[in-house]
Amino acid sequence: MQNPVMILPGVALAVLITLVGFQSTKWIALVLDLEKSPISAIMMAILLGVLVKNTIGVHRDLQPGVSFGLKKLLRLGIILMGIRLSIFEVLKIGALSTVIIIVCIASGIFLVLFVTKKLALPERLGILIGVGTGICGASAIVATGPAIKAKEEEIAYAVGIITIFGIAAMFFYPYLSHLVLSLSHVESGIFMGTSIHETAQVAGAGIMYDHLWIGADSTINPTGADVAIVTKLVRNAFLAVVIPLMAYIYIRRKKEESKKTISVFSLFPAFILGFIALAVFRSVGDFAIVNKNLLWNSEGWSFFCSLIKQWAGYFLAVAMAGVGLGTDIKKLKQLGVKPFLAGLCAALSVGIMSFVLIKIFASFLAAI
Repeated sequence: MQNPVMILPGVALAVLITLVGFQSTKWIALVLDLEKSPISAIMMAILLGVLVKNTIGVHRDLQPGVSFGLKKLLRLGIILMGIRLSIFEVLKIGALSTVIIIVCIASGIFLVLFVTKKLALPERLGILIGVGTGICGASAIVATGPAIKAKEEEIAYAVGIITIFGIAAMFFYPYLSHLVLSLSHVESGIFMGTSIHETAQVAGAGIMYDHLWIGADSTINPTGADVAIVTKLVRNAFLAVVIPLMAYIYIRRKKEESKKTISVFSLFPAFILGFIALAVFRSVGDFAIVNKNLLWNSEGWSFFCSLIKQWAGYFLAVAMAGVGLGTDIKKLKQLGVKPFLAGLCAALSVGIMSFVLIKIFASFLAAI
């Protein structure tokens, strides 16, 4: 367990950046004489974090807290997001998005393997970029690396590539899905959930989308962020299937014996279970209200759910500031052109495939 004294300074910095980000959007709206800022508070928090990281820097004493916010608070925020949906809505979104997720994962991996071969890049690098694009970014890369005996520089390159395109998609896709592709909030959520790399980036993009296009409209349920996060969590669950499979294929093709055993249970992201547990809890509470259970009244239950939603938003916002504080532009500049092209092809293939499949299954997705 981490020492609270060590993590407090970094968390405080992320909180401060988040507060400045929220206030900045209010100033922008006031200066432009608009009802709502065209830049979301989450985007501003990330940009401010990037600015701090790449100008004055982040002292090593602040790193434990920044890392805590990016990892632990992000997961806690996502778990608490489960209170926004009933378990039936979660299962419906998951079931309707699974086919799109599987096709996007497969297309991302196989296309990037083809491209890396044409560019004469190491096959291991192609696998790492492929699983990072198709499943869950750096987590998938770090989990896959030892299984295929990847070199440290190959893992670092793959993480850098995924970071570049994931952050670009996080900023761009909320606008792309609504203004250019004219997708509904459900379709936008699935598009972001299937085509943006990291869980943190999907959460950030989803919240930006809600701030920009849904706002305080309480009649929309599930929101774009809800759909995006559920879709991403389903996608994350494939980590436990795809990584052992890719490791087996690679080892068999290379006729190598791996001394490392891959535990499926260790790969499964545990916070998915927390999200589902909160959705079940929400369903039980709603059922009790409908059946006039005396344990609580509707006003008290609504207040409790709203409070949990609010804190979920706070935790996710601080985690997004951590995303900015962890983005070192100098390191990203050191990547070569060929890995960059491989990452670009992977990102484009997943995004295009997601959009095409969403249009094909549009009538089914309307049921969400």
